[in-house]
Formats: sequence, C-alpha cells, structure tokens
Amino acid sequence: MRMRKKPNLEARLEACKERIPVQPKEMRGRWRELVTGAGALWVELGCGKGRFTVGTAQAEPGAMLVAVERVPDAMVIAAERARELELPNVFFIDADAANLEEYFAPGEVDRIYINFCDPWPGARYAKRRLTHPGFLLRYRKVLREGGEIHFKTDNHDLFEWSLFQFPKAGFVLSQVTRDLHARGIQGVMTDYEEKFHNLGTPINRCVGTMEALPEQAEEEETGGEAFQEKGAE
Repeated sequence: MRMRKKPNLEARLEACKERIPVQPKEMRGRWRELVTGAGALWVELGCGKGRFTVGTAQAEPGAMLVAVERVPDAMVIAAERARELELPNVFFIDADAANLEEYFAPGEVDRIYINFCDPWPGARYAKRRLTHPGFLLRYRKVLREGGEIHFKTDNHDLFEWSLFQFPKAGFVLSQVTRDLHARGIQGVMTDYEEKFHNLGTPINRCVGTMEALPEQAEEEETGGEAFQEKGAE
C-alpha cells in the first residue's frame, strides 16, 4: 500500500535538517565525525516511520545509527521522532541498499539491520530481496571484519530462504529463532512488528556474522557465474 503524501512535507523535512545530511555521500568514511565519542556505527535499511531506529538510538546512546529510507513521507515521521527526543546519535538518508558503498567506506559499518523487508514472492524476483547474495556481497563492502547483519521478518518463506543465502556470501548464522517473542518482547519493535505480533504472527530473526568469503561467492563478486537459487521460493 502506498503511503499517503504528507502535508507540508518539504517544510517538515527542512525542520529536521540536522538529522538529514544534505550531501550524505560526502560523509563517506566520516560519519563518526557527526557524533562526539561515537562508537559503533549501525545502518538500518528501510526504517519506515522510525520506531525501531529511534528506540534503538535511545537504548544504545554509545552507538550511532544511520537509517536508509527511500520514502520521504515515512522518513519525515522518523526524523521528527528523533528530533522530538533530541537524539544526537541518529541520522537519515535517502539511498538505495544496492549503493551503500557510495555512502560508507570499506569497514566503516559495524552492523546492518534489515527489518521486515519486501519478501518479493516468486523466483523471478529473488534478486530483489535484500537478503539475496547479490545484496549480501554489497553489504560486505562496507562492513568491518566480523560485522553483523541482524535480520527480522514475519514472512516464513523469506526467512527459510534467507537462511540458505547468508552462508553463500560468507556470513555465519547465529541466534536463529522462528518465534522471537515467544517468551516476551525481545528488543525494540518496529510498528509493523508490533501489529503482527499482536495478531499472533511469529517473528523470525537471525544474525549473520561476516567471515571469509566462500570460493563461489568470490567468483560472483568478481563477475563469475550467478548464484544458484536454493531453499524456499
């Protein structure tokens, strides 16, 4: 469903300009300069209205968050949430997940969050999924050695399929669960997550830690044969 265009969008974005860098590509390799004493740098792909982004920034004041969101009508709500709470450690950019290396230097990012991304059902659309090896290899270009991807989804098929993809791109899986909140709320929820949790939909989650690339992935990264799709479609 397309989000309804927000009234006075430009004015609202302007009011949040301290949270939205005008030239984000110029911050490549320099993001930590924006926050005195910044430690870890975490990137969220598709922050929506920013509940998870802002909640995580509150809970982890020593970390710096950069949220990527291509829908301005959603991003402005997220930025307003951050501004209202006067959070100094969260920023927002309009960027494509396929081009993260244009905004972040090699090894600059400690963690990437992928929360409830579009599952793109059907094998013909597999390469559009944010957990496809093609995307995972791109994330490697900005993650530090041992960096992590934290992935959450309510879509069972996407999750099972993704569990096959992480190892192909050199990510070791841990903290795999198919019912994250079975024993109570775990971590910061997104708005979408709370809605479906309240409906009784199990939330799937895993962590992928970056290690050495398998030989097949090295071939893909240098232009070799495409990955063979395995697992659920």
